[in-house]
Amino acid sequence: MKEPKKLKRKANKNLVNIPEAKLKTRPHTRRELHKAAKARLSKINQEFADGFEFIGSYPKSVSFFGSARFKENNEHYKEAQEIARRVCSLGFTVVTGGGPGIMEAGNRGAKEACGSSIGFNIELPFEQNINPYVTHGLNFYYFFSRKVILAFSAEAYIFFPGGFGTLDEFFEIVTLIQTKKIEKVPVILVGKDYWDPLNEFIQKSIYDEHKAIDKADMKLYTITDDIDEVIRIIKKAPLRDE
Repeated sequence: MKEPKKLKRKANKNLVNIPEAKLKTRPHTRRELHKAAKARLSKINQEFADGFEFIGSYPKSVSFFGSARFKENNEHYKEAQEIARRVCSLGFTVVTGGGPGIMEAGNRGAKEACGSSIGFNIELPFEQNINPYVTHGLNFYYFFSRKVILAFSAEAYIFFPGGFGTLDEFFEIVTLIQTKKIEKVPVILVGKDYWDPLNEFIQKSIYDEHKAIDKADMKLYTITDDIDEVIRIIKKAPLRDE
């Protein structure tokens, strides 16, 4: 297997998380997306091929998800940093999306404890800078290929508070487990202040009122503020055989 390559960093243009109203760009039209997809099938295939080859070098990993907007004084940033330190010390590779916020905290904790961490960065109209604690990784143009690689074959998934992207990733993972597309693995939601209201909506609206899920589906994830509990869950996680 090839030696994992180090991630090339772009110059910092101070263009991280620019409000949508200030972006000098516009969404793609359906026609433009169709044309681009046909023209770039080779790029899509290459992203998947490179991603699967890369992540295959790390057979024991934990994926971190959460907001890109949190600073280092944020409580959840500090939690992610500490959990990453401990997860790495257990012999797991810490995997993140390579950007700022929770991703930076995860990479930072892992690098501090073990000297390395990996990140899969996304190219955005408002450039998402690769955080300085990523030692190895890949850049992705397409969200969907990046998300597949982030979700592929981890022994556990840890979610911290975040925005639409974090919720999208959370619901995709639990849907894959619910539909048995992937085996049941720990999905840990850290931050009861954020996740308890969502869980209440799931229980009262999705389950009780609309009967859109089964009762067992609400046991596919664990909500906790206890870092020791997070570590206990990960220690018990079996290695996935993909």
